[in-house]
Amino acid sequence: MDQDLESIKQDTLSALDQAQDLRAWDAVRVATLGKSAPLTQKLKELGKCPPELRKERGGILNRLRDELTQAIETRKVVLEERALNEKLNAEAIDVTMPVSVTAGILHPLRRTVEEIIAIFGAMGFKVAEGPNVDTDWFNFSALNIDENHPARADHDTFYLPTKTLDGQQNLLRTQTSTVQIRTLLDQEPPIRIIAPGRTYRADHDATHSPMFHQCEGMVVEKGLTLGHLKGCLVDFLRAFFGIPHLPVRFRSSYFPFTEPSMEIDIGWNRKTGELGGGSDWLEILGAGMMHSRVLANCGVDPREWQAFAFGMGIERLTMLKYGISDLRSFYEGDVRWLRHYGFSSFRSVALHEGI
Repeated sequence: MDQDLESIKQDTLSALDQAQDLRAWDAVRVATLGKSAPLTQKLKELGKCPPELRKERGGILNRLRDELTQAIETRKVVLEERALNEKLNAEAIDVTMPVSVTAGILHPLRRTVEEIIAIFGAMGFKVAEGPNVDTDWFNFSALNIDENHPARADHDTFYLPTKTLDGQQNLLRTQTSTVQIRTLLDQEPPIRIIAPGRTYRADHDATHSPMFHQCEGMVVEKGLTLGHLKGCLVDFLRAFFGIPHLPVRFRSSYFPFTEPSMEIDIGWNRKTGELGGGSDWLEILGAGMMHSRVLANCGVDPREWQAFAFGMGIERLTMLKYGISDLRSFYEGDVRWLRHYGFSSFRSVALHEGI
């Protein structure tokens, strides 16, 4: 072999021995087999050799290239194995060490739901659930909502392109009142239920979200009056906000599914935002005695049974109680926000404990 070819060989083998990682190995590979490498240049110059020497010279160069290629690949395998072992050693877990437990964080909406369940649970209410996808009969018709009511319009309600076998239009429920209807159809009175859950409306801005949470409640018993409804909601609001003498006001209103209907306000200070103080009022939820048509639609005799119902926005309650100013922050998934407003998952409220 020519002296210059022997020099290329020895230099390459020496450089491979000194390469201690894949980056250094790759530099040797490029210097030996790259387009500008001396060996590559010699292969390109074969065309200038006399024909009688070209075959012999080409065989020597090709054998040297194959030998160096094999040496380079062999070194790569060694370095890759070394790198893998170093990574495994660095990432090894000592199973004898004590486990580091990071407690989960409870979202403030989840905490509010648990508090609502606990308070009403102490009053004898049970939690009822229903599907997020329902029909227009459960969501509107059974609740005495007229076919021309604005809430039925496409710009307010998310309608789905499918229908049930009996021709009912499917939609995303706009209220958890659908659970009240299903409960009336499935259970015999007396009934005391609350129905917390997700609801959907085609509305999205700084104060509205297309998906939000509601909690509806219903009591069906004999001899119920407005006094029972008022006492139930006053006790709930004072327990939830932790203000024993929280001012609560009932205003006449209108809902298709209750008669009479009321809006419920709580006392607050508009300037400071303090609940229970000042001379201002803040709307907090809606309620009323359940309309006789709603009971009749579900096979309950309104002459024998009376009922009241109420509904509240869970986000609104949470924002007021914990001083959260922006509705959108509930759904942004910011871990820093959750650490600030969240609760320890080990401090959840049990149904039988109250708060």
